[in-house]
Amino acid sequence: MVTSIVLINCERARINDVSQKLLTFDGVTEVFSVAGQYDLVAILRVRTNEQIAELVTEKVLGVGGISRTETLIAFKVFSKYDLENMFSIGAQEPAP
Repeated sequence: MVTSIVLINCERARINDVSQKLLTFDGVTEVFSVAGQYDLVAILRVRTNEQIAELVTEKVLGVGGISRTETLIAFKVFSKYDLENMFSIGAQEPAP
């Protein structure tokens, strides 16, 4: 699995529309509106680098309102969330 982080600049009036459109694409798993240099951050998870290239260049950049993107490829994930899930298997409280 290849994970990519796409930093997106878009027209501010279209942030909600752009976010919803991005979520319709297979491989886009989350979209965050953010403060700072970028307007949105999209998380992409696909099987190959070629799929990342296709998704970004053919679909993401085709969304109206997007003016610029910067794509980061993740090498390794460090996640407290994943570790908590792994160690809590079977440790859930029984239902009342």
